[in-house]
Amino acid sequence: MKSPKKEIFEVRKTIQSIFVLLLLLGVTAQAADTVLIVVTSHDQMGKTNEPTGFWLSELTHPYFVIKDAGYDLVIASIKGGNAPIDPRSVDTTDQINQRFLNDPRLMKLVSNSRKLSNINSTSFSAVLFCGGHGAMWDFPGNADVNDVSKTIYESGGVVGAVCHGPAALSDIMLSNGEYLINGKQFAAFTNEEEAMVELDKVVPFMLEDRLIKRGGKIVSAKPWQSNAVIDNRVVTGQNPQSAHRVGELIVEALKAGDSDK
Repeated sequence: MKSPKKEIFEVRKTIQSIFVLLLLLGVTAQAADTVLIVVTSHDQMGKTNEPTGFWLSELTHPYFVIKDAGYDLVIASIKGGNAPIDPRSVDTTDQINQRFLNDPRLMKLVSNSRKLSNINSTSFSAVLFCGGHGAMWDFPGNADVNDVSKTIYESGGVVGAVCHGPAALSDIMLSNGEYLINGKQFAAFTNEEEAMVELDKVVPFMLEDRLIKRGGKIVSAKPWQSNAVIDNRVVTGQNPQSAHRVGELIVEALKAGDSDK
């Protein structure tokens, strides 16, 4: 017959085990339902005096596609705090932009964005890197960008990027020593589009060329046409016009669970 003290000890141990299990289930549930969106903190166009930042519709369009599909979202930036919006992108005739801009709670997510280095990547099932020229300066080679993406992807999650956002993919290396983009089809802001906006001599590198050098396989459409692709849980879009479709593909991949569709 067990002593009362031993029985109390075993009950406590059982309660502790249940508590730990519930915590683990809570983390799993959050990871299954939460998408991380990352925007740039860089606000100057190279050596010019022109302002830049993230492109508004590349945040707002996929944000609402993913949110309306039932997922929670967290917005982070490289430095945290007030993330710069490229003033060229503030199109107030865009109703989806208006929906975001007119919601003080949502705007606070941008003005008080989470710092990427403080993000627990195990809490997310997908990450989306928004574009805007600022991304060309602070996404590539960033240790936090690389670590968060690697963790999410190797846990079976989705990595997405749109327009200049795929600059984030240029240095993400997996545990097997290969670049994440290697061997995968991708879409990104093309050399032709960069030349058309006359910034091909301003950006630190040509995004299309860099990703091809890393082993990616470019899938491009005509300038300013919607073009988004998914290849083995990597979702990419060519330009601002592709942002909505990128959001849809991320949702499809999350619902599919295995995802190359």
